[in-house]
Amino acid sequence: MADRKGVSGQPDTAVSAFDPPQKPKRNKFAFACAILASMTSILLGYDIGVMSGAGLYIQKDLKISDVKLEVLMGILNVYSLIGSAAAGRTSDWIGRRYTIVLAAVIFFAGALLMGFATDYAFLMVGRFVAGIGVGYALMIAPVYTAELSPASTRGFLTSFPEVFINAGILLGYVSNYAFSKLPLHLGWRVMLGIGAVPSVFLAVGVLAMPESPRWLVLQGRLGDAKKVLDKTSDSKEEALLRLADIKEAAGIPPECNDDVVAVSKRSHGEGVWRDLILHPTPTVRHILIAGVGIHFFQQTSGIDAVVLYSPKIFEKAGITSESHKLLATVAVGFVKTMFILVATFLLDRIGRRPLLLTSVGGMILSLASLGMALTIIDHSDTKLIWAIALAIASVLAYVATFSIGMGPITWVYSSEIFPLRLRAQGTSIGVAVNRVMSGTISMTFLSFSKAITIGGVFFFFMGVAIAGWVFFYTLLPETQGKTLEEMQVLFGTFFKWRSTMRELEKNKRVDGNGESNGYTNSNSQIQLGPLTAK
Repeated sequence: MADRKGVSGQPDTAVSAFDPPQKPKRNKFAFACAILASMTSILLGYDIGVMSGAGLYIQKDLKISDVKLEVLMGILNVYSLIGSAAAGRTSDWIGRRYTIVLAAVIFFAGALLMGFATDYAFLMVGRFVAGIGVGYALMIAPVYTAELSPASTRGFLTSFPEVFINAGILLGYVSNYAFSKLPLHLGWRVMLGIGAVPSVFLAVGVLAMPESPRWLVLQGRLGDAKKVLDKTSDSKEEALLRLADIKEAAGIPPECNDDVVAVSKRSHGEGVWRDLILHPTPTVRHILIAGVGIHFFQQTSGIDAVVLYSPKIFEKAGITSESHKLLATVAVGFVKTMFILVATFLLDRIGRRPLLLTSVGGMILSLASLGMALTIIDHSDTKLIWAIALAIASVLAYVATFSIGMGPITWVYSSEIFPLRLRAQGTSIGVAVNRVMSGTISMTFLSFSKAITIGGVFFFFMGVAIAGWVFFYTLLPETQGKTLEEMQVLFGTFFKWRSTMRELEKNKRVDGNGESNGYTNSNSQIQLGPLTAK
């Protein structure tokens, strides 16, 4: 008893910092920064949502074929590759914060060009510029949020980009319905041009945000990094541990505590691509496969086809009225947004794996029922109300199950698993794969559905989702509650990661005396050994 009193007499502050899940003041600041950074994702969401309806009017006004329409719909994803490829290096040069400002400025120019487009070629130029802005935004928002967030709420905060993508999609759908009554030549131009408005507020709002503490450490600005970590951590102890972790990952000796220190050139990005692609360690190879794989399966399971072409899908299902198609599409956006909000609260409570596997399981079932309903409608001479209802319900179930796991976890997981020095470039590779597959699906959906029927396309997506479920189950370890640097310990054993996890848990139990400090002792002792061993 005497010992316990002696121990508890001094670390009372550490215990009290560990017991409550959050200190409101600190988390409010991290929360506000995450919201501002994630608002860049509204730009992509709005474009996806608005193009689903604007495409109907563009096709009528400019008299373009289905092939030209699907290229116009999906080409932004291909163009965004330029932005996401450049974003890794840009964010290492000018910082995460100013990269967000750059994304907003580029998208602003693209939205104006699309709004004033006079023909198909002019419209494609606008898509090109907006696409580069979207590529920047997609890469930088999850990286910045993951680097700023404390471990206790990182899943919640890092899922914000996906929340705002969904909010943008819903705004796009609402914009379609709101401006659909305007004259044909004016309606779609207003729908596209008004997308410039959010980027203005975003560029101004970002100036109130701090820079990423990890980027500051890489620049040798330890004093500035300490101030940001103090504001965004749950406790002073956590802030100190996070700083120690980042310094170690950046190759700065623990005894260097000056406000400004010299950082070796290697930490500025030289050799990153070699370490990531040409000569990766088993740990980095496993991380890269997991990070790229989750982005690949997110898109190839058909989400952008459903979101972009929902009016066309509802038309195939038997809804003929333009306004009814757009209203049904608004319902899709509403359900998608509601379920993504549910997911944000579950990420740090349930964990990434259970949510991801449940989500993909639900997607498989809803894709099967959607494929079946559309096939029955295709082969029926009469209007089958039950089949139409099943098709609509399946679309809603699909976007709901996607949004509760696969949607947000892709961005959370891929942004948190890469080591600090490889994070910007590693995340940009994941985003590039995401955009390539999204563009491929978007630009071939109409042609693909003509070739194998629309029902057949959704059976194909179901097969991809099944392969994705197997991939996630076998290769992706749980990352909930782990520090960003600790995750390196979990990767590298590929299919044997469960035994590594058991070892970590065993080490935590052995180090039971440190558990009163929660975040502080147990994590650092597990983490620092393997990191220095590498």
